[in-house]
Amino acid sequence: MRASLLQIAVDEGESVESRRVRVASLVREQAGADLVVLPELWTTGAFAYKRFAEEAEPLEGPTYEAMAKAASDAGVWLHAGSIPERDPDGPLYNTSLVFSPSGEPAAAYRKIHRFGFDKGEAVLMGAGSELVTVRLPETVIGLGTCYDLRFPELFRGLVDAGAETLVLPAGWPERRRSHWTLLAQARAVENQSFVLACGTAGTHAGVPQAGHSIVVDPWGEVLAEAGAGEQVLTVDFDPAKVAVTRDQFPALKDRVLGLERPHRAG
Repeated sequence: MRASLLQIAVDEGESVESRRVRVASLVREQAGADLVVLPELWTTGAFAYKRFAEEAEPLEGPTYEAMAKAASDAGVWLHAGSIPERDPDGPLYNTSLVFSPSGEPAAAYRKIHRFGFDKGEAVLMGAGSELVTVRLPETVIGLGTCYDLRFPELFRGLVDAGAETLVLPAGWPERRRSHWTLLAQARAVENQSFVLACGTAGTHAGVPQAGHSIVVDPWGEVLAEAGAGEQVLTVDFDPAKVAVTRDQFPALKDRVLGLERPHRAG
């Protein structure tokens, strides 16, 4: 299976529409990949809190339409990162979108853990409540977003729902980059899953981004890691390694404590 993580730089001098067009073109260039992953809130910047309300869009808004078309043109499964979603009957949400190779919507995931400690995203956006998995021909992916990475119980729930590959778009700050790498490896090891974590580059509202998108195998080995700037990180991996690892070292069978949460499969 081939995955391409698009580590997009968010430049405040580039309009959202221009970036949307540019990113759609980058997705089309990944024809031949099985899965393409974009970062969190790449349309606005994860720390550009003052722009969330202004740039929020309905679920089936311009980003949805552009990414659905790009996925179809490239013939790839596309995790289109996340957008600030405006629910007509509720608050804003940090919502991830997944499209099939035909451009059909496969899943939407509203971020459960909001960052900000009673400010920023934590007060400007509502919290999601459902775990979401998507069955691809090669693997079942489980969805998380950025700050979710710090909450292992979420990923345990995804594994219980059948996830074998954990996909996480993020806008992670440079000052905590060591946590990013450490936690991505920890989630892979403890869940015996692949982790595909795609971050942003650039600076969002004065906050330098970590970049360093990373792909980790079920033993915690780093298969590929990006640098700090905008780039495409492409890696080939064998999803069958998950079952082999879990069979060779069946630690998950020794679990005592579990997590129950509403689950929706895409």
